[in-house]
Amino acid sequence: MKVLGILGSPRIGGNSDLLLNQALLGAKEMGATVEKIILSRKKISGCIDCKKCNATGKCVIKDDMSQIYEKILKADALLHSVPLYFWAMTSHMKAYLDRWCAFFDANWNWHRAYVERMKGKRMGLITVCGDPNPHTADPIVHSFRETCQFSGMTLYPVVQVSAGQKGEVDRNPKAKKEAFDLGKKIATP
Repeated sequence: MKVLGILGSPRIGGNSDLLLNQALLGAKEMGATVEKIILSRKKISGCIDCKKCNATGKCVIKDDMSQIYEKILKADALLHSVPLYFWAMTSHMKAYLDRWCAFFDANWNWHRAYVERMKGKRMGLITVCGDPNPHTADPIVHSFRETCQFSGMTLYPVVQVSAGQKGEVDRNPKAKKEAFDLGKKIATP
């Protein structure tokens, strides 16, 4: 089992990062091989809606996303962790997710080159927001839930945490356990 962690926060050592690390530890405990991508350290341009990928399955933009596509395809499960910025996901996570267009054809079905490697893939999501109500991040959950529903991927129970100050989740054993357990569940054969 290969689990790929994708950090959508630019704040290394922040709450989203700490929780993703917990989830990856949970996956490792289940025997998974894990890898983490920090999106803010990658050059990922936004989708230009040229539609060339609909036919070829390949994005025409030459940036770090081409390597990320390969890692996604090789992974059995994807764990995403992202904070809420102005009631939405960060620009890093949004650019990354928009570029998933290359995986689909013009009818929004998995591109024939990827259907066997993507359909049924496991997806995990951790959201963090400074609001006391963690469901303020529900717009992020909606994006990932809809992506999974229309594509046939499996979204595992989402971990939603309220934390504002950098490292605050280190003092929240419940949140750390939820993230760890998500990692375990997503890596369970």
